[in-house]
Amino acid sequence: MAEFLIEGGHPLKGEIALLGAKNSSFKLMIAALLSNKESILENVPKIKDVETTMEIVQALGGEVKKINTHTFSISGKRISSFKIPQFLGEKSRSSFMFVGPLLNRFGRAVLPCPGGDKIGQRPIERHLEGLKTMGAEIDYQDGFFKARTKKLKGSFYRFSKNTHTGTETLIMISVLAHGKTVLENAACEPEVDDLISFLNKMGAKVKITKPRRIEIQGVRRLKGARHQVMFDRNEAVTFACAALGTKGEVFVRNAEEKNLTAFLEKLKEIGAGFKIEDSGIKFFYKTPLRAKSITTRPHPGFMTDWQALWSVLMTQAVGESVVQETIFENRFGYVPYLQKMGAKIEFFNPEVANPQEFYNFNLEDDCPEFFHAIRIFGPTTLNGAKIRIPDIRAGATLTLAALTAKGKTILSNIEHIDRGYENLDDRLRSLGARIKRIE
Repeated sequence: MAEFLIEGGHPLKGEIALLGAKNSSFKLMIAALLSNKESILENVPKIKDVETTMEIVQALGGEVKKINTHTFSISGKRISSFKIPQFLGEKSRSSFMFVGPLLNRFGRAVLPCPGGDKIGQRPIERHLEGLKTMGAEIDYQDGFFKARTKKLKGSFYRFSKNTHTGTETLIMISVLAHGKTVLENAACEPEVDDLISFLNKMGAKVKITKPRRIEIQGVRRLKGARHQVMFDRNEAVTFACAALGTKGEVFVRNAEEKNLTAFLEKLKEIGAGFKIEDSGIKFFYKTPLRAKSITTRPHPGFMTDWQALWSVLMTQAVGESVVQETIFENRFGYVPYLQKMGAKIEFFNPEVANPQEFYNFNLEDDCPEFFHAIRIFGPTTLNGAKIRIPDIRAGATLTLAALTAKGKTILSNIEHIDRGYENLDDRLRSLGARIKRIE
């Protein structure tokens, strides 16, 4: 088991390039299995979630080869099994998304309950309801979802609440179904657009006809395609917050304004410096940051994956800010660790006029011990500590806190960071961070 040893208090300076998006790359790998022909994916990040997806593809009999560090060749031609081994499925949220390629190929799929970060229930009933409208029958037995169909057919389905993964799963089901599928109240994240772009290169007929409405005309077969994975907007926010939190200056190559609009608008409000250039965005500290509140929303709102990073930034801002989470019912697991480092943060549950409409999670999954908002009082000096990382986003968050803090921090369980960030320690060192990986 490895650890990070971080000595904080040193401004980050220099240039860093974004890599392929975690939340797009492994889904495109699954989509490639919809064809018997070879697809080439470029800009695939070297992270654990990609490795787990590759292991699942190989366990099913599919072909996946690493052409070079960031380029993969994938084909569904030799898939011979419709059951994902439980030990692999529990490693990643991606396991249920294989239902599309497997049902289209075998008419059957056996899928373990998906794993991933413990940030709430992340219910998949919105996936299941949509699959049923398309002719799939699904049962849950002994830790596995068992799906079967005689014929997948197009349908109309409106998501009761926005779901990123659910939208992508139903798109992958629909591209080879008989007839036309219409998805309403669908997710509109950039990663969804990336999936649609790849599938259309493969010969699918998918189009966004108006906001949150996607129409898919099923085709008989798909071909292989070459596609470059979009750049990771979560990495962009991570490096931006690291630059600002340490009072440094970092040019983030490949950062795109269109994917960061909600974040950039908040940077203007807090007095942070940034300059948009042709090949990326420069982030720099110029004056003491002003505290500003955020509320997470589905795209194009402020992304839930950004709120923990924002919270660290607000510990260094002048004044009181509120961070309100609406996407997941339990996503403040990192807060006690920041409090351990000296952050002044209070939990609370705000009064909401219409919770059913306001929150994107299922209210029945909520618990009295869960809090949906925090108050942050800054600026506060953070101090180094010894911490065990609970999940991916908390890992990046606590790394940022350690870089900002006074003294030394030891972060253990950094395997979570490796799941979503390629060589984060090496890349931070290139910016002047004093961080060591200790095996």
